[in-house]
Amino acid sequence: MATDYDAPRKNEDEQSEESIEELKARRHDKNSGKVDEDETEAAESFELPGADLSHEELAVEVKPKQEDEFTCMSCFLVHHHSQLADADRMICRDCV
Repeated sequence: MATDYDAPRKNEDEQSEESIEELKARRHDKNSGKVDEDETEAAESFELPGADLSHEELAVEVKPKQEDEFTCMSCFLVHHHSQLADADRMICRDCV
């Protein structure tokens, strides 16, 4: 007996599902999918590069450089000594 592999196959789970036409008809009955959002409120929450942040206060605790840290002479970031790649030039692994 020949089998038509292009023919749609239906099992018990698929037979219980609704047809595509019924789903399409129900889709138009529901809301159009629009989200009621005020554009001005949404725009105010975004920070643009170069924005004036002079009225903002930062609460960050700055600790001095520890004994097991060094300042990279290339990127000028403070790293742990385990990141030291060149002790003579004091350069970190990222900058080598």
